[in-house]
Formats: sequence, structure tokens, C-alpha cells
Amino acid sequence: MTREEKAVIIDELSQKFSSTPYFYITNATGMSVGEVNTLRGLCFERGIEYRVVKNTLIRKALEAQDTDYSSFNEVLKGFSGIMFHPESGKVPAQLIKEFKKKTGIDKLKFKGASVDTSVFVGENQLDVLIALKSKQEMVGEIIGLLQSPAKNVIGALSSGGHKLAGILKTLSEKED
Repeated sequence: MTREEKAVIIDELSQKFSSTPYFYITNATGMSVGEVNTLRGLCFERGIEYRVVKNTLIRKALEAQDTDYSSFNEVLKGFSGIMFHPESGKVPAQLIKEFKKKTGIDKLKFKGASVDTSVFVGENQLDVLIALKSKQEMVGEIIGLLQSPAKNVIGALSSGGHKLAGILKTLSEKED
């Protein structure tokens, strides 16, 4: 690979890192071609872009970012693949865990991830990433919490109105 080709890849990666808030770095050492194709198929189904890139090119593209990704330097060894997802920080984590469970293959390893510029390094962080809530989920929960008191007040007023109407009707019928 020439310097110009490497520079193009670094530039593409750098743009991808800056425009995609969610990316994962994985290790697929020892996986067969069929296993990698299965992984790529699952990635495609979930809208995840999966690329295999040399560690030095990944490192240089990360160094060009405004965010400090130096903690990834320790995991950028061996075979590295990058998963990009434009909308969710937990979809790739769920895919990795599901792939391991579904195929029985423990060869796919999670090295690290960046979720909204927060860095997660190490296989033990995978469950933490799965538990993360997306912005849409958080907004939905907040709206639900804000609506809850209003719904309770409206419910109490409307049920109280029916009770009051029933009492008035009963009293008016007794006078006859």
C-alpha cells in the first residue's frame, strides 16, 4: 500500500470518526471466512458498517480527532475491525453478544467503543454498553414522567366528577 493510499484511508476514517458518534473496535482473530461473512450479514441487517483496517491507520485517524482517544492505543493490536452505527451506541454491543451466543463462537472480541465521545475499553464493558439508553429512549422516559402527574390529576378529577354526579342524582331521586 502506498503512502497516498494510506493517506486516503486515514482521511476517510477520520471523517467517519468525526461524523459517527458511535463506533466499536473489535478483534476477529481466528474467525473463518464463513464466520466473518455471517458477522457482516448481521451487521448489514442492523445498519452497522463493518470495516477491517490496520491498527496504525486507525490510530492515526483517531489522533486527528478533537476527542482524546489515547486509551485505545493499548487495544490497537492484532486484527482490528471497526463497527460504525449512526444512531445507537448499544446496537453493536447487542450484535456482538448475540453473535457469540447464536454461533457459539467466542472468537469475536470487543476491544473498545466510543459512544458520544465517551470511551469504553475492555470486554467487561460490553454489558455496560448494552444497558445504555439511547437519546430517544431517554426523551421518551422524560416525557412519560412529565405526563404522569397530569394524567393522574385529570383521572382524579374526571372520576370525582362521576361520583359527584352520581351522588346528586341519588339525592334528587330521594326527594321525589
